Amino acid sequence: MIPRRTLLATAAAAPLLSMPALAQGRARTLRYVPSSNLTLLDPIFTPAAVTLAHGYCVFDTLYGVDAELRPVPQMAAGHSVSADGLTWEITLRDGLRFHDGEPVRARDCAASLNRWSKRDSFGQALGAATESFGARDDKTIVIKLTRPFGRLLHAIGKPHSSPAFIMPERLAQTSPTTQVTEMVGSGPFRFARGEYVSGARMVYEKFADYVPRSEAPAWTSGGKVVHFDRLEWQILPDPATAAAAIQAGEVDWLAAVLPELAPLVARNRQVELFRGDPFGVVSVLRFNHLTPPFNNVALRRAVLRAIDQTPFIQAITADPANGQVCRSMFPCGMPGVVELGADVMGSLNIAQARQAVLDAGYKGERIVLLNPTDQPTINAHGVVAADLLRRIGMNVDQQDLDWGTVVQRRISKAPVENGGWSIACTNWPAISIDNPATNTTTRGVGDAGWWGWFHDPATEELVQKWLSATAPEEADSLFRAAQARALEMVPTIPLGQTYSDGAIRKDIQGALNASVNLFWNVRRV
Repeated sequence: MIPRRTLLATAAAAPLLSMPALAQGRARTLRYVPSSNLTLLDPIFTPAAVTLAHGYCVFDTLYGVDAELRPVPQMAAGHSVSADGLTWEITLRDGLRFHDGEPVRARDCAASLNRWSKRDSFGQALGAATESFGARDDKTIVIKLTRPFGRLLHAIGKPHSSPAFIMPERLAQTSPTTQVTEMVGSGPFRFARGEYVSGARMVYEKFADYVPRSEAPAWTSGGKVVHFDRLEWQILPDPATAAAAIQAGEVDWLAAVLPELAPLVARNRQVELFRGDPFGVVSVLRFNHLTPPFNNVALRRAVLRAIDQTPFIQAITADPANGQVCRSMFPCGMPGVVELGADVMGSLNIAQARQAVLDAGYKGERIVLLNPTDQPTINAHGVVAADLLRRIGMNVDQQDLDWGTVVQRRISKAPVENGGWSIACTNWPAISIDNPATNTTTRGVGDAGWWGWFHDPATEELVQKWLSATAPEEADSLFRAAQARALEMVPTIPLGQTYSDGAIRKDIQGALNASVNLFWNVRRV
């Protein structure tokens, strides 16, 4: 890692940026620095947080969540359910229009739900219980189920990791394994494709025909009122340069501030740290389950027992208040979550772990670890993980790449000798993996699931039983069983739970709590 003293000196000495475009129309332009480059535009195709923030600008959802994380109507006016629980009808509210001028119709929504249900883990659970997504008329979506699915609104209203964004039917008919690149939604911003320069800048314009709801905004629900004509994303991969830019007033909002730079930024009287997500982030180490050596569950268990979360937490935050050890396969602090791994995770010393690796049958296979250099927290975890794996006897090839390349590379199913990979670190907002259906890191759907492609029918059986449970006691028991199964099969290894801050100029007011930054309700004062 870069020494803290070097980072602070760099930030303090960084020259002011020359950004003529940013200086124009300052009052009506919101200037934002995302945490990474936007390389993939389709928020159904990838759950990457930067793509999700982009998705909320361009697209809208039928249901959102309120401050208590309950699903509430957004594009929908309301819904009805048949007596047998097998037919749901959702009515669209008035005034919905796509950026190309076409009205939003029920068949657009049905096609969007169908595509989403083949990509997202919660969507796949809903899709498995669905006979059809259809339309009775232009305003009425009809979902016909094969069995009751009491959490339907929770599924289509989930706030993170591939929400059920609505697209025009012609785009929603794209294969879920192919990225949509034409950005036409019905959200509060229009994507200015002509001004998009990957690695440099993204521009969004206020959608004049967007009709906000009348309710107060909260999380992903309520009135999405836009107070800026333009939203400009500037890619500044160097954290010190970004910190200098917000202090100089050249940008308004940073998605992330390096922990070493946070005290310096906070001392500026015109800037304040901003913690948008009160639930924090779970960091994980993800295995490729398709290829050796981590298709061997015994080896995954050996690594699990060797990993102490404390060094991983310390690698990204020096403040104990910003991190906690969580020996669970689900986020600590969430309802129903139990630290079942307290006696397993980190239970071996180095010598014991080396022996456990040998006992698991490891024979020195090359392990390719993908490590993004432009994602400071993930990069730090990659470095710590590579060091630990080497110390317990593994042949680690740490490949340092930019984040966009990692995102593209990790979807490869090729063996390592043909450009594949073995292991990679990443993180998830805790809210997005809080139950057996949404926890993408533990779902066992194989090729249809998250990169790493963990396949376990027993896990999926527990998920389906949990989704069908009606009695709270039964649901709690099944939730605990799902946690135990994940601990046994080790689809990923949790590396701790942390809380991070961005930064925002004090003349920018109205930023909302959410798992990604949202740009409605925000105004300059």
